[in-house]
Amino acid sequence: MKTFLALVAGAAMALAANGASAQTLKTVKDRGTLNCGVSRGLVGFSAPDAKGVWSGFDVDYCRAIAAAVLNDPNKVTFVPLSADDRFPALQKGQVDVLSRNSTWTVEREAKLGLLFTGINYYDGQGFLIPTSRNILSALEMDGSKVCVQSGTTAVGYTEDFFRTNNMKLELVTVPGTDEMVKAYEDGRCDTLTTDVSQLYALRLMMKKPTEHIVVPDVISKEPLGPAVRQGDDQWFNVVKWVHFGLLNADELGVTRAKVDAALTSKNPDVRRLVGTDSDYGEQLGLTRDFVARMVKAVGNYGEIYERNVGTGSKLAIPRGLNEIWSRGGIQYAPPYR
Repeated sequence: MKTFLALVAGAAMALAANGASAQTLKTVKDRGTLNCGVSRGLVGFSAPDAKGVWSGFDVDYCRAIAAAVLNDPNKVTFVPLSADDRFPALQKGQVDVLSRNSTWTVEREAKLGLLFTGINYYDGQGFLIPTSRNILSALEMDGSKVCVQSGTTAVGYTEDFFRTNNMKLELVTVPGTDEMVKAYEDGRCDTLTTDVSQLYALRLMMKKPTEHIVVPDVISKEPLGPAVRQGDDQWFNVVKWVHFGLLNADELGVTRAKVDAALTSKNPDVRRLVGTDSDYGEQLGLTRDFVARMVKAVGNYGEIYERNVGTGSKLAIPRGLNEIWSRGGIQYAPPYR
């Protein structure tokens, strides 16, 4: 009897856990739209146009999740968040996922109760300065007035870098990227610091972009990626495998234009990925063809990168580390099998 009761209790706990783990996915499906936290406006990553239509690298990740979960990349409610507001908004359930150029750190998982679902952009902190300063290295920036955004890892990294290299620093902290650019152009600071990808975007916002350069030095590791709340394993897996699906599609050559042909491919890896010979999508709580549907909607990882921030975009950032591992980069996804 005791063993039987223990089994019953164990089964009840498992059912309860499964019910809890499915909460966010069910909520999104019932609501019919994905609430996705993005930046308040960063060219190439997430920014609305004059008609309020959002675009960018992080935006396309939101659309990919919506395509996978709701079969429609347009069923997204974009929630613009400042660096200070982004994590509380996720913790409070105001957004289902945060896709906002955020760095994966131990504090953000251990202290804030978040989980990063993968690294979709390998970045690092750098510096932007006027070309008139005639500086070739960050080690020549002794006495600089540096503008940095509050609520970011850049604050601590900047202080550490100047202290370690025995250089004087005047730190000017501002709440957002627009304020950073304004303070810089108004002369409150002579240097901007944030992730290198953001510096390329901020330079485009300036009156004379060609009169400013990004110094080649990179002073930190900034692994960026989407984040979700802890305690919902199913939703964590969904967002994680959306990312891995986009990477595997890139590696296997499954593009937006070729996704229909991929459905009848003879390559077993491709057939599993697009759901022809697998039901992994259904095991995640989606449909077996969810990867095919999201690639058809927004393209694979490489297409998302090139369209928004790559050499064919206004930012013109080479893929570098963000190239697939088999082509010289370090982007690498677990196998879809």
